[in-house]
Amino acid sequence: MEVAVVERGTVQRRDPGRGAELLEAWLAGRSPLTVEAYRRDLQDFTAYLGVDSPERATETLLGAGGGEANLVALRYRAALLERGLAPATVNRKLSALRSLVKVARLIGAVSFALDVENVRSEPYRDTRGPGADGYRAMLGALRGRQDSKGARDRAMLHLLFDLGLRRAEVVSLDLEHLDLSGGSVSVMGKGRRERVSLTLPGPTCEALAAWLTFRGEEAGPLFTSLGKGGAAGGRLTGRGLHKIVAAIGAQVGLSVWPHALRHAAITTALDLTGGDVRSVARFSRHLDVRVLARYDDNRSDMAGQVAALVAG
Repeated sequence: MEVAVVERGTVQRRDPGRGAELLEAWLAGRSPLTVEAYRRDLQDFTAYLGVDSPERATETLLGAGGGEANLVALRYRAALLERGLAPATVNRKLSALRSLVKVARLIGAVSFALDVENVRSEPYRDTRGPGADGYRAMLGALRGRQDSKGARDRAMLHLLFDLGLRRAEVVSLDLEHLDLSGGSVSVMGKGRRERVSLTLPGPTCEALAAWLTFRGEEAGPLFTSLGKGGAAGGRLTGRGLHKIVAAIGAQVGLSVWPHALRHAAITTALDLTGGDVRSVARFSRHLDVRVLARYDDNRSDMAGQVAALVAG
């Protein structure tokens, strides 16, 4: 079999046609949000390799052999860090590659594992976000706006904070997932394969109803991009939502992103429930309640309190 060494130091042993088959097996049975995330990460790896498709990138990685595949992954990790990506982002992209190789090994396509380790990460270091006051200030920045953009952005802020939704959960919503008369919205959460119904608070319902007066009742994405004059475009992307939230935050002097509003919502929920981690876990839909312990520790600054006691 012909071996070709390419510029980035990878070794290719191509097995035409297997890439598409392996990708199909890898993505089968996963939730739509997971599939979308894996596709984005594999597209990034494809661009790094400089090949023409995710199928070719898959063939390149799996056809290289264990040692070379791990070398490629190591160099990819270094390149991601050089781009200034956050450790959590780097680790997510590496996890996608490890998962792909694991499935390939499971079906007998390869006999090796991808053993490249994650980089050190400090998840949830800042779990407080802009706080409830910051969220209210952002809503205040939209007060008085009577146009479609103001109504759309206000509705999205309510979902991000009032329900603690993730960015991907907001932009993946379709009109059919919203039941205003029943006061609920169904969400496909992280790591889940079935939608869950969430009760909408009154202010959230009102904000969504106001947006629908502009959007209309036709089927399709709940939140769309807006062109000149407020004309609706295609589904709003996660990147688009990030820019919108950051811009509103900047208006009130805050550095905010969508997940920071989720952090703020969870911290606020812990404050209002007196640190009832199990109840707040139902609100945040964390599969592991231990994650909420990090929020609770940061919320109450337990380490700082102990330090003060030690210092006398």
